[in-house]
Amino acid sequence: MSQHLLMIEDDARLAQMVGEYLGQSGFEVSHAGDGHSGLAAVQAGAPDLVILDLMLPDMDGLEVCRRIRALPGARAQVPVLMLTAKGDPMDRIIGLEIGADDYLPKPFEPRELLARIRAVLRRRVEGAPEVGKQLRFGSLEIDRDARIVSVAGEPCDLTSYQFDLLVALAERAGRVLTRDQIMEAVRGRELDAFDRSIDVHMGRIRAAIEADPKEPRRILTVRGVGYVFARQQD
Repeated sequence: MSQHLLMIEDDARLAQMVGEYLGQSGFEVSHAGDGHSGLAAVQAGAPDLVILDLMLPDMDGLEVCRRIRALPGARAQVPVLMLTAKGDPMDRIIGLEIGADDYLPKPFEPRELLARIRAVLRRRVEGAPEVGKQLRFGSLEIDRDARIVSVAGEPCDLTSYQFDLLVALAERAGRVLTRDQIMEAVRGRELDAFDRSIDVHMGRIRAAIEADPKEPRRILTVRGVGYVFARQQD
């Protein structure tokens, strides 16, 4: 069965071009021309991935992403690939902070878009290890089969990419990982990553799982090196 991609983009010509290109690669692509119709499509169709333009006529893509992440159930965790303005890193950082899984500056090559889509979707598949396998660290529980993280029984709000980052660290608890090692663990070698994005995502994960994100006890920064998931917690 082909995977369903939803493109939320007000440029109809671009959406048609991208849809035809991705369709030739085996994807089913639907299109929404504004934020409200895009949100309705996510709620109704549960796409496998959303391609979301930052600039929309009725609301900006950041707000659409926030609303997707606030949806109930699995729809809140649909991967989001955001299309941002070229040369504006702040848009990218904000997008990642509010829940986007990846970004691509405009204008872009369709082949790069396809590569990034495949990478995001592959992370979701490869990031799910053995069925029923769980990780527990005190009150923190990571259900790798259901892709759910909870602290003291309360579910945590993480994107698909952030879940994979947390699992990559937790599976290597006590081991210091560089940013390159973390990126390699969750997305492979084929794409260059925006190094700052790892720090943004780590901040989001800490906000979700730490009692005090400013004084983290679970995910620790090793200055000049990277991060370590602490074995001793709670």
